[in-house]
Amino acid sequence: MDNIKKHLSLMGMKVKDKVTGKTGIVDSISFDLYGYVQASLNSGLDKDGEQTKFVWFDIGRLKVIGKKPVMEVPDYSIGLVAEGKKGPANKADKF
Repeated sequence: MDNIKKHLSLMGMKVKDKVTGKTGIVDSISFDLYGYVQASLNSGLDKDGEQTKFVWFDIGRLKVIGKKPVMEVPDYSIGLVAEGKKGPANKADKF
């Protein structure tokens, strides 16, 4: 498996940061100009029912603690999503 696919395979997985102990679902992967590969964690709602702050972590700090993604991950290699023709703004549209 090439490294990009390996990193993208974290999408939708429940993970735990090895340093802080924070857990959440990986909802985004970032490849930046300086060589960092990071994952954004969605930790759900807080005790007041408000969305918690999304936090970015280097992927090397994350340990996968789930067995499978919590939802189906879009196919970014082929089809409408890959072509930029389907996304959040038009997810309900029928093509």
